[in-house]
Amino acid sequence: MTTAIPEPSVPSLPLLPTPEEKALRQTVTDIVTPFGHDYYMRASTTGEPMTELWQRLAAAGFLGLNIPEQYGGSGAGLTQLAIVLEELSAGGCPELAMVLSPGMAGSILARHGNDEQRHRYLPAIADGTEKFVFALTEPDAGSNSYNIKTTARRDGDDWLIKGTKYYISGVDHCDHFLLVARTGTDERNGRGELTLFVVEPDADGLTRSPLPTALRAPERQFTLFFDDVRVPSSAVVGEVGKGGVPLFDGLNPERVLSAVICTGVGRYAIEKASRYARERNVWGVPIGTHQGVQHPLAAAAIEIEAARGMLWRAAALYDAGIPSGEASNMAKYLAANAGYRALDAAIQTHGGNGLADEYGLADLWSIVRLQKIAPVSTEMVLNHIAQHTLNLPRSY
Repeated sequence: MTTAIPEPSVPSLPLLPTPEEKALRQTVTDIVTPFGHDYYMRASTTGEPMTELWQRLAAAGFLGLNIPEQYGGSGAGLTQLAIVLEELSAGGCPELAMVLSPGMAGSILARHGNDEQRHRYLPAIADGTEKFVFALTEPDAGSNSYNIKTTARRDGDDWLIKGTKYYISGVDHCDHFLLVARTGTDERNGRGELTLFVVEPDADGLTRSPLPTALRAPERQFTLFFDDVRVPSSAVVGEVGKGGVPLFDGLNPERVLSAVICTGVGRYAIEKASRYARERNVWGVPIGTHQGVQHPLAAAAIEIEAARGMLWRAAALYDAGIPSGEASNMAKYLAANAGYRALDAAIQTHGGNGLADEYGLADLWSIVRLQKIAPVSTEMVLNHIAQHTLNLPRSY
């Protein structure tokens, strides 16, 4: 008699939002509405974090949704964290710090940190008292993470880090950051052997230089210079030389959370444009009467909903411990394009008013446009799908 092997648990997506999801979305809406998009615009202008909003989210337990309960979170998962960020974005306050701290650092430390690191950092991430950012990108490495040149070499019981990181967000207001460094080279293929470290932003030998950009967001961009920055062996996250696994356990949540920024901003833009089209009268009728106004907004709404379907699937797969790279990349691709087109349609609907700060649209262009470039470019997503889904030859 053959014993049947049980099938692995497969997550399912509800056809309609559950009562719990509706309640979560409404609670986040109630939190973000009093702040509104003007609050985000002021923070973007000053370069200061949205501290008051952050504290409100922390008090509600919304920064620890993906953090295990034994480390101060609720253990609800990436899906719930993504719901919160989508509603923040739909309320005009896309919070990039949620992507970097609970999203990336929280996911990596929960899965790959040792017990001491989990007890030290995860409760502070969950209650919002400490923030992490992420330091991976370099001037000459681009999308090829295994080609980074920032090195970490042993010096007794410590490590010395030397090199440069580029386009690092929010390091001026973080408490720690996760650094990806090269600690060796794989002789078989020449790729870097990567290791993750927890580094303090005020470490000796570390300097930062502001990187002027057109990005309008509370988080500023920086170039970081490491001149033999010393960190203890206890700063290593995961295994030395095997940092690719924890790295991608952070990059997939980053893709999902970047996607919900786009769908949230897209929802925000479509709602504003639809209201404007109903209220704005030209030649005796609302401009929304005309198909030339209706159709771009309707098409944008369809594309946003299609992207949302894929991103919730990606989040569910990640939460279930099922490989989610393909779905996360697809969600990022769809959402980046959909959010961009929704915002563009909303600006066009407003005409010249679409470029006025008063209407709260054009200032969001850069953060949505950024998602077509980072954390992974549209072209690299297509490369990934072509190679891994379609089994086509590697093209890069």
